Amino acid sequence: MATPFPEWFDPRMPNREGCVLGPLLDAGHRDHPQRVFAVFEDGTEWTYADTRRHTRSWARGLQQLGVKSGDAVLVWLPNRPEILNAWFAANYIGATYAPINTAYRGDLLSHVIKNSGARVLIGHRNLLPRLADADLGEIEQVIAVGDPPAISLPVPIHPSTILDADPEALQPVPEVMPWDTAAIIYTSGTTGPSKGVRCSYFHFYNVGALAVGFTEPTERCFINMPLFHIGAAGGAYGILARHASIGVVDGFSTTKFWDQIRTMNCASICGMVGSVVGFLSKREPAADDGDNPLRRVLVAPVNDIVIALAKRHNFEYFTGFGMSEAPIPLVSEINPTLQAGYCGRVRDGVECRIVDENDIELPTGAVGELVVRSDHPWSMNHGYVNMPEATAAAWRNGWFHTGDAFRCDHQGRYFFVDRMKDAIRRRGENISSLEVEVSVLEHPQVLDAAAIPVPAEHEEDEVMVVIEPKPGETIDPEALTEFLVPRMAHFMVPRYIRIMDSLPKTPTNKVQKPLLKQQGVTDDTWDREAAGMVLKRVRLD
Repeated sequence: MATPFPEWFDPRMPNREGCVLGPLLDAGHRDHPQRVFAVFEDGTEWTYADTRRHTRSWARGLQQLGVKSGDAVLVWLPNRPEILNAWFAANYIGATYAPINTAYRGDLLSHVIKNSGARVLIGHRNLLPRLADADLGEIEQVIAVGDPPAISLPVPIHPSTILDADPEALQPVPEVMPWDTAAIIYTSGTTGPSKGVRCSYFHFYNVGALAVGFTEPTERCFINMPLFHIGAAGGAYGILARHASIGVVDGFSTTKFWDQIRTMNCASICGMVGSVVGFLSKREPAADDGDNPLRRVLVAPVNDIVIALAKRHNFEYFTGFGMSEAPIPLVSEINPTLQAGYCGRVRDGVECRIVDENDIELPTGAVGELVVRSDHPWSMNHGYVNMPEATAAAWRNGWFHTGDAFRCDHQGRYFFVDRMKDAIRRRGENISSLEVEVSVLEHPQVLDAAAIPVPAEHEEDEVMVVIEPKPGETIDPEALTEFLVPRMAHFMVPRYIRIMDSLPKTPTNKVQKPLLKQQGVTDDTWDREAAGMVLKRVRLD
């Protein structure tokens, strides 16, 4: 076959030992039991032998609670040893890892619990009180990591010691195959009920092989995104497949990041996404910025800030496009300089098209929805849990529909334009929220920004930008507008500007745009037109 793109990725399905968690862990234990697999924030280290022993112990504990192959196990934990143990133990006996976002509560929490069909939930003691107001669906037993809280539930709450069973007493399980469901990864649910993405072991393997597959067995990958996120979980899985090691911390910290990279000696990272790059770039330069072990990083998006940060801290970078449902179908070359939404080229093993609302392929350069399909079975999602209509809609006409607007140039380079639902339509013009944000972020006092559509007086939208200033900075909306006018088309210049101390973020550092849209034009929002700043198209003679 032709040389794969990227060069570290082979899209073909490996055998069970190279793809399925149980055999992968067994092979690591067999071949190098004393090699470190995981280092945690508190200094705890697990060798491959330790990891297998902990996994088999909790796997037997789950069996004693009645968990069988194919069952979903809900895991509601931060990044700490127990989340890895719960995940690996479930998969080791052929059960499905179903992690819950630690921010969930209320109706969203109830929906995920019911949708999963799980009978067992493993959760942090400080999260479990939220269950008192939730619909527990089919849950029969709750296991508390930490002392069980003093709450009343209609099901028993056990301490996690109930899972500490004899690993040698583990009962045989049906053979787990690469196409079996390894995990249910829940989407954000910010625009409707969360969808549970069914991910096979080969799906997880693909995510990791693409994101961190260049990591050498002697190297370590930094995991700071939450392990309920496909990026972090896929990254950890890819490292297991490489027989390398991971450094796990609970969340991103601007002040701790580089010290953690150095202390844990991490050469790769599960990804720099969202506003992480922006936060890191705003740190004051230090003499030892380039003295760190980080070698190569997947980032999204690529812009001047990324390029400068990579040069400053001496690491390689590449970018791409992916989602929980579709493991990184677009990948860039190393150290790309193209900007404004560049996501790379179609990687080996998939096909991509840009189509209109009727799924008709559009000509080169036109903007439409990106659709994807795989050359290899089970390498992408195999539907949504208990949502057949959503599955059919996403997979119509044999292609997975991403919901993202893209364009492709004559050289086969793909550019992200916007989420289809985030695109702004103002006075006959289609506006990319990403392009508005890029210009706003060029302002030296801006730390982060989100461009959103708000209803106009006469149909269509007005452009609103919500801004988080750099610490200690005060932003004057009128001065910001004057800064933007020469940098963007007149119809893109925001009419509304809102300043917030901090933008609402998901646990993966993505701005919660649906929440900002719901809030709309608030009392503290500045209106450019009300202030007498009216912009018009320049007429050409």
